Amino acid sequence: MALPQSLRQLGYAGLLPQAAALVVALDGGEWRWTALAVGFGYAALIFSFLGGVWWGIGVARDDAPGWIFAVAVVPSLIALAAYLPWIAGYNWPGPSLLVIGACLLLTPLVDRAIGFLPAGWLALRLQLSLGLGAMSLALGVLAL
Repeated sequence: MALPQSLRQLGYAGLLPQAAALVVALDGGEWRWTALAVGFGYAALIFSFLGGVWWGIGVARDDAPGWIFAVAVVPSLIALAAYLPWIAGYNWPGPSLLVIGACLLLTPLVDRAIGFLPAGWLALRLQLSLGLGAMSLALGVLAL
């Protein structure tokens, strides 16, 4: 079963908040720091959401790999760890954006390892992860 066009459109629309944060951060105006914080928050939310997707696949499929639940909780834990430096008053959000961006770039590897995904899923996930991951990395570089 191929992915519906609406799913692709919604997936690509999901890149818009990060693109907007990047545009605002590049402007360097008074909203720069807010754009960086929004960019981190959005990337961390989507990364955590992907863990939820993997958890849902594990629950829905009897043939899901045994490791899927352990891997599914990792994004939320990494996102929380990346948020802690801000709370403690350390250098943030640059390094945290770099961590989340790099992790987002790696998420299609988990999808590929899961297998049995709909036709077109991995290609779409690769595009979305590369887009969001690259923009998050760019925001991280701007924040340093």
